[in-house]
Amino acid sequence: MAQSSVAFRVRPWYYAPMVLSDRDIRAYLNQKKIVINPLKDEHIRPAAIDLTLHENFRVFRNNSHTHIDVKVPFDVTELVKASAKDGSIVIHPREFVLGSTGEVITLPNDLIGLLEGRSSLGRIGLIIHATASFVQPGFSGYLTFEMSNISNIPIKIYAGMRVAQIAFLQMSSPVDVNYAKSSNKYQDQDPPTPSKIWMDFEK
Repeated sequence: MAQSSVAFRVRPWYYAPMVLSDRDIRAYLNQKKIVINPLKDEHIRPAAIDLTLHENFRVFRNNSHTHIDVKVPFDVTELVKASAKDGSIVIHPREFVLGSTGEVITLPNDLIGLLEGRSSLGRIGLIIHATASFVQPGFSGYLTFEMSNISNIPIKIYAGMRVAQIAFLQMSSPVDVNYAKSSNKYQDQDPPTPSKIWMDFEK
């Protein structure tokens, strides 16, 4: 059998993905492999980048829906903006809202992003993301926050404040098909974008 002429760069079986340090983050930023816009230099942390809160939110309204059928297109949210007076919004106990990063994030084909809420907010009961902590290679757009207040006290937050961090993991090799070229629902999404789960059933 003829030997294939295609050469593959195979990582050792013991290869472990690496979290980028601030030095490597700056190198990726300088080379435009990671693009975050806007970005303040002081938001670059030892192993992550701080992300801020956009002024747009989606609040859930239950005026006419008895339930959500994930196979059928639905619209159960209303777009609202933070207060024009002080840029604030109040999230009440057990309330769930969609928020967004104030930044557009673009990743290369060989990195994934890991989104985490800030510990200081978690300690007062504010959860920044319910499940969406994994950012696919090749993604570009605003990141949507799945925010909830699990405390028994209303919490006032402000557009522009730091609410989350994104860390970056080096993959074993660049992906063959990145998020931008795959069947994705949220590339270049608006801040914030509601669920499009019904699109899973349109294949």
